[in-house]
Amino acid sequence: MADPNLRRMIEAGEFIAAPGVFDMISTLVADRMGFAALYVTGYGVSASHLGLPDAGLMTYTDMESRVRAIVQGAQTPVIADADTGYGGLLNVRHTVRGYEAAGVTAIQIEDQEYPKKCGHTPGRRVVPLADMVSKIRVACDSRSSADFLIIARTDSRTAMGLDEALRRAEAFAEAGADVIFVEAPESVAEMQAINDRIGKPTLANMVSGGKTPILPAAKLAEIGYAIGIHPALGFLAVGAALKSAYGQLQETGDVQGVALDDFGAFSAMMGFEDVWAFDRKWAEV
Repeated sequence: MADPNLRRMIEAGEFIAAPGVFDMISTLVADRMGFAALYVTGYGVSASHLGLPDAGLMTYTDMESRVRAIVQGAQTPVIADADTGYGGLLNVRHTVRGYEAAGVTAIQIEDQEYPKKCGHTPGRRVVPLADMVSKIRVACDSRSSADFLIIARTDSRTAMGLDEALRRAEAFAEAGADVIFVEAPESVAEMQAINDRIGKPTLANMVSGGKTPILPAAKLAEIGYAIGIHPALGFLAVGAALKSAYGQLQETGDVQGVALDDFGAFSAMMGFEDVWAFDRKWAEV
């Protein structure tokens, strides 16, 4: 069931910073840190689950199973990437119903042609505006609760310019999307223009190394954004940490001094205390 707190926070004007999660370790770590929401990143799930690029290779089944596990392992509301809705209008209905049944609180659907690509890589093409408007209307009609939020994303800025992106964003808002996501604006001025023009809550995508300036939460809120997601933060941090730790082992054969989490605390986060309690209880039988 969608968590109503996310909608309430947005309506109250509270800014939501959401870290990207991509597997159960990142989910369990982030879930304990007090964030208002977690963002399930398609790029991160494709990389961690399949070891493949975010280029439309993840199927609905692949993503739904990962999303479901993440929702079950977290107490925090989950925003989940659903690419293009995984097909046509009937697929969008199926995807919305599946994500809502899995316990997701907000679903993100974009206007790219299939197969989609990461929003900060070249070669992205978008479908006709009318096709995406129909997807949004179907998505809104397919949900069972208004607390399940529809986030509509346009990838048109890079190839077609800001004016077309704004035109599409306005149409998405008119079609009933709860949150508007204009992907890959290339300056703070463009980010401000998006918020000046769109009359609904907006989402900023803070991709480290991407096209959009990385701004602190306070600045995003000042510009007018309701949500700021950091999809790549987790997997890029993990990549850097693994290279450092594995590199030291390979170069020196000695892992002394490598920055590591506490093994006992990590085991507790994984649920071993429950296993040990279970073993003690049933050892006495």
